[in-house]
Amino acid sequence: MPVTGLMEQAIEIPAGVQVRREGAYVVVSAKGHTLKRQLSHPRVGVSVEGKEIRVRCEFPRRKDGALVGTFTAHLRNMIVGVTEGFTYEMKIVYSHFPVKASVKGAEFVIENFLGEKFPRRTRIVGETKVDVKGDQVVLTGPDLEAVSQTAANIELATRIRGFDPRVFQDGIYITKKAGEEV
Repeated sequence: MPVTGLMEQAIEIPAGVQVRREGAYVVVSAKGHTLKRQLSHPRVGVSVEGKEIRVRCEFPRRKDGALVGTFTAHLRNMIVGVTEGFTYEMKIVYSHFPVKASVKGAEFVIENFLGEKFPRRTRIVGETKVDVKGDQVVLTGPDLEAVSQTAANIELATRIRGFDPRVFQDGIYITKKAGEEV
């Protein structure tokens, strides 16, 4: 990246979306959802100017330029999250023991996995909504990181250790990601 005077990226704010700064935090809200994220760095500035969000850095080094792109991607994902939301679809796969999955409070419970006596439990992160319909699990929410971390938690809860994964393919796996900007 050549050294120039100013690196700047602008994001247009769609109608119906409110964006404001609260100290080191950027707050994006629309349609009853509010996302708040700390975006601060000594060399990178984030400002809300009219109907645009500007992320800028003067005389950026390589890491500073990368940070401008990272902040821009986070802001775009926040805008998509509060307007459309994010959806992950997962599939329950089993060969012999029928797996029963359910949601109990802020936990996702997997029963009878590989015939185990005790259920496996994992945490549902943030405002993520989890629906179980047969062998399909659908995760939806406004925060991309919360939805994807919940999906990762579910996959990890059904991970089988000590066996060949090509033979023992039981588990719950992500099959589709919808609404992702980046």
